Amino acid sequence: MREKSLPVLSAPTRCRLRASPFLPEGRRCYPSSTPLRVPGETVGHVRAAASSTSHPFLERGKPFFGNEQQKTLRSFPQGSRNCYTLPSTIGKFLLRAMFTYGNYDGLNSTMSGSLFRFGLHIGVNFWEAVNLTNWDPSSTIWKEVLTVAPGNNLSVCLINFGTGTPFVSSLELRPLQDVMYPFVNSSVSISYFRRIRFGQATDFITRYPLDPYDRFWEGWSFSYNTYPWMTLNTSSPVRRLPGDSTFQVPEGILQQASTLDTNYSFEINVAVGPNLDPTNLQLLPIFHFAEVVDNNPNRSFNIYSGDEMLFPDFSPSRSQVDSMHQNGRFLHNPAASFLLNKTNNSVLPPLINAFELYSLVRMDNLTTDSNDVKYMKEVKKHYSVARINWNGDPCSPREYSWEGLTCDYSKSNPNPRIVAVNLSTSRLKGGLTISFMNMVSLETLDLSHNNLTGGIPEYEMKSMKVFDLSYNQLDGPIPHSILQRYQAGLLDLRLEGNPICSKVKDTYCSNKKNTTPAMLIAVIVPVVLVSLLVVMGTLWKLYWKGKSGNDKEYAMYEEETPLHIDIRRFTYAELKFITNDFQSIIGKGGFGIVYHGTLENGDEVAVKVLKETSISESTDFLPEVQTLSKVHHKNLVTLQGYCQNKKCLALVYDFMPRGNLKQLLKGGDDYSLTWEQRLHIALDAAQGLEYLHESCTPSIVHRDVKTPNILLDKNLVGVISDFGLSRAFNDAHTHISTAAAGTLGYFDPGYHATFKITTKTDVYSFGIVLLEIITGQSPVVMDPQAVHLPNWVRQKIANGSIHDVVDKKLLDLYDASSLESVVDLAMNCLESAAVNRPTMTKVASRLKVWLPAISGTPRRTDSMDTEIPRQFRLMISRARNEGRSFQSGYTNGISQTSLFSGR
Repeated sequence: MREKSLPVLSAPTRCRLRASPFLPEGRRCYPSSTPLRVPGETVGHVRAAASSTSHPFLERGKPFFGNEQQKTLRSFPQGSRNCYTLPSTIGKFLLRAMFTYGNYDGLNSTMSGSLFRFGLHIGVNFWEAVNLTNWDPSSTIWKEVLTVAPGNNLSVCLINFGTGTPFVSSLELRPLQDVMYPFVNSSVSISYFRRIRFGQATDFITRYPLDPYDRFWEGWSFSYNTYPWMTLNTSSPVRRLPGDSTFQVPEGILQQASTLDTNYSFEINVAVGPNLDPTNLQLLPIFHFAEVVDNNPNRSFNIYSGDEMLFPDFSPSRSQVDSMHQNGRFLHNPAASFLLNKTNNSVLPPLINAFELYSLVRMDNLTTDSNDVKYMKEVKKHYSVARINWNGDPCSPREYSWEGLTCDYSKSNPNPRIVAVNLSTSRLKGGLTISFMNMVSLETLDLSHNNLTGGIPEYEMKSMKVFDLSYNQLDGPIPHSILQRYQAGLLDLRLEGNPICSKVKDTYCSNKKNTTPAMLIAVIVPVVLVSLLVVMGTLWKLYWKGKSGNDKEYAMYEEETPLHIDIRRFTYAELKFITNDFQSIIGKGGFGIVYHGTLENGDEVAVKVLKETSISESTDFLPEVQTLSKVHHKNLVTLQGYCQNKKCLALVYDFMPRGNLKQLLKGGDDYSLTWEQRLHIALDAAQGLEYLHESCTPSIVHRDVKTPNILLDKNLVGVISDFGLSRAFNDAHTHISTAAAGTLGYFDPGYHATFKITTKTDVYSFGIVLLEIITGQSPVVMDPQAVHLPNWVRQKIANGSIHDVVDKKLLDLYDASSLESVVDLAMNCLESAAVNRPTMTKVASRLKVWLPAISGTPRRTDSMDTEIPRQFRLMISRARNEGRSFQSGYTNGISQTSLFSGR
């Protein structure tokens, strides 16, 4: 891990070590000059804390970006996940992370135009993304989550998406009362979306000490302090109902309110940044009302979330807070809009004192068994294991599990358990730690090829099946309990290569099980090597003898009768030239090998050369070329030409630089397709198949639809490839050949009942492709036994939630409604009876519904969402009076007064 200084406006720095209560081992660096304010920016000030012990970072009169905590940061250029463990107790907490880039690395990464985005995990669950793209380097953003600490610590992890080095300036943990926010529990956390105080405020951000829980309350009046807005206040106490401690909004905030000096109603729209998918927002609004007018007001209004009425005919109580929410119900509100609409019998317009808005954070991933975590951390500390990814939870989430561990995620365990540890060749020194044997689910332990010394402790091995200590420096006796398990055949013990074996001649020391094979190898290998040398010498002579005449021989076999088609015919010599003597292999299959090539004009191509065994059987090759030469569609790979040689049949296609869909779905952590990109590619493939089925005469059935055969160009546009297996069909879609094709996991099981392949065979295979796009899994899933992907999806949904099937790389950034629709569509494609499957035309039309702007929106080539505005945004989208719109002096209703944003 690397720590770097945080200069403000590139000031020279001086660094020194300093302890930090929230950033252990952090090297903190300080600018040598006082931070400068950027002209025109409004800076919030922080009030002094009553106790520096409970609030060590708060200083009187310091702006946020001038606070000590925002002058330093810690960056994590290595590892996909880096975690902090904060000491806590079991209970509810507000966790706040703050980020001030400050151009600490001199790369101007936030303003370079490149995507600068990394992720946050709370425990083992995705919390939110941090997107600093196009932000002023001196700006500070924050993220908050209200969550339950499951034990005596709470972990926060920074996730490297490969789009910018993760960093953090500060972490703050604030305890909440257990009765607060009752909908927050071990399975549900809520992420800060907006928290607003209305009425008059002297500071843009109100926090501790006015709020004893140090919540950030953004001042509405800093954005809307002109007509028709009015502020109201009272000096009278504003009470809570006895026993109501659900939210505990500070009284000083409840004594202030905002309203309109007209009879208008108003709508609050909260701008949605790029870190959340607006079509998949699950929001929890909490409205806080208290009437602060002393006379007898007649005030009532309806409260809406989007078009849904939440609370009809509501009247605030005088000098008493009413906190309105729907018992923790999360709402689908893509626009994040909320309307307070005056009722017909009301004299006064709506009033509001405070507003909180949170988004759902699912806590579905389970942490590793606490005892296993404890013992693995003891092992890590005991041996000073420095593996980069040994951060955070050892097993969860699965894609970030520790290297060298095998975990059991079966339903039989309430939490994942560690069943195998492989620390072979890890430079371990010292004695054997008892921590391994305290892990009651551990079945395999490989500590071979290290420098472990001393004896073997008396271990209670209840579950251990393989214990490999070979090639260390162990010299102590073998405990009786271990020998008993070995002699009973319950334990595979391996001790060869240790000093202890100089005194013992048992099989676990001499490795007699492998003696015979070793002797055979010692005899056979020399004989085989000599034979190989003789054969290679002979082949070498034959090669050079025949090489000079190779081209001439191939030239003799060029077919004299060309096809009368409009694509280029290549000779063997031309293929050899454009592929640089067939040097670069980019794919292999049952048909032959695919080579990369470059034409004379610089265009890149893929050259598919059939095997010689395929050539003798390829009676359909030339008709196939004639058919494919007439096929032209944006989602079908373009056939540039062919080679018609008796010893070399080949097809020349456009080269697709982004590889195939299977590669992208199975790619590393540095890149992941977004939900929108996946749907675009699915639609591309559907449209390509639709063209083959419906627009070709006769129709063409692909017969081998699968993710490796969906190629992607530089803009991630999907094209169908590999027509070497395709066949033409008549108008009735009846098969002219009974030869089966396809790939395991994709092929229509109904074929074995009818022995006929139709367009519905492709539809079935496309259903498997859709499930791969959703889940990121292979057609056959090992979980832990081999399961066909459709059955795996059905089991996941039946035992949990539809969200359990989604590819973890999406990090919950997907549209829940379209997810359900796409899963339904995939299952429809996989109907057992072909007649019940949709046509590819229907499949494509249904996919288009979920991408309504596809025809008018340029295809993105990265996973960045819409750019986030730098400033705090709250807008009045409309104010109404008897159906007439009100507009006055607002620039699109957008405030631009704040340096800070929680989104």
